[in-house]
Amino acid sequence: MSQPASDIANHRLAEYGEQRIDWAAREMPVTAQISDRFAAERPFAGLRIAGCLHITSETANLALALQAGGAELTLCASNPLSTQDDVAAALVERAGIKVFAIKGESNETYYEHIHHAIDTRPQITIDDGADLVSTLHSDRRDALDAVRGGCEETTTGVIRLRAMAADGALAYPIMAVNDAATKHFFDNRYGTGQSALDGIIRATNVLLAGKTVVVAGYGWCGRGVASRADGLGAHVIVTEVDPLRALEAVMDGFRVMPMADAASEGDIFITTTGDIHVVDEPHFAQMKSGAMMANAGHFNHEINLNALAQITEHQRELKPYVTAHVTTDGRELLVLADGRLVNLSAAEGHPASVMDMSFANQALAVEHLLRADPPLEPGVHEIPAEIDQSVARLKLSSMGVKLDTLSEEQQRYLNSWDEGT
Repeated sequence: MSQPASDIANHRLAEYGEQRIDWAAREMPVTAQISDRFAAERPFAGLRIAGCLHITSETANLALALQAGGAELTLCASNPLSTQDDVAAALVERAGIKVFAIKGESNETYYEHIHHAIDTRPQITIDDGADLVSTLHSDRRDALDAVRGGCEETTTGVIRLRAMAADGALAYPIMAVNDAATKHFFDNRYGTGQSALDGIIRATNVLLAGKTVVVAGYGWCGRGVASRADGLGAHVIVTEVDPLRALEAVMDGFRVMPMADAASEGDIFITTTGDIHVVDEPHFAQMKSGAMMANAGHFNHEINLNALAQITEHQRELKPYVTAHVTTDGRELLVLADGRLVNLSAAEGHPASVMDMSFANQALAVEHLLRADPPLEPGVHEIPAEIDQSVARLKLSSMGVKLDTLSEEQQRYLNSWDEGT
């Protein structure tokens, strides 16, 4: 059976999707500059690229930049709830890019779409959570020989890929875009910090001031969420397993305690760990009626929804993206966006200005993969410092910010060892 050209919700949404893509582009000057250079140099001419990404207006600008460089692009969703259907329509109708993504698609359709992307026999993969890479290495090894390299966008994906590499299972080189400083310092901290709360507020219209917000994990995403919740007047509790991060949270002014102790105090719980069952059955038992749970980690495993179902007498949808689980003892525990990424499910994801840096890294990482001499070995590779520096300089320039430059005397002093007191 021949492969479908695309599978999207509604082709007639293309005009509005194009407007949204253009709106995001206003805040993505670095990606635009890279796109202009790609259009002139055509570094990806004839290259087949498959992207398993959140199909949003910001992602669309990355896709258009890669297409400008000559790539033959196919996209599928990296989360069943994160697709913006109008953006998907615009990419298909206005740009001629293959897209297999529908907001609210079932898990079965989600993986069918990943298989459609793999059917194009991509030479480069761009992943957000490593589902595309995982499927290639498990069910679709027939397509592995064509792959030259890949990029990974998220903390969760990089963790999975490093586990694959440690097991000797990873068959091609992948750039850890998530670990670039211009990605995780800004995208994770400022992007997730703002957009996770945006998703919660859009879904519930809850006032955060005066609420107790429990943030699970104090990595870059957790730091951002805790800081923004604090700025909106919430009382923030942080839960952690890492003593250094826990100490940092204490020094930043937050209360730190185990989830078992925080469970009875929290009004809103936000998971940011990338791990499984961070909020679990013993915690549900301690929660007050009306407590809300939202996930800002990649997968919907952070809240143990199966355990919650076991103590749920019945459930009902209070409003879009808000499900009340009425427990056997009569409490209502609220789950937002089915435990999936709340910022992309209930809102629009990260602001375009931070995705500008993340996607600039993605675009330049693809170019680096192709130009590396000698070719990179299978495994997880760091983004070169010069790419990070280049992205930062381009971003500062677009903001009208200028830097000092070391004088020859200063440079000479920094390179010497014989001058002291």
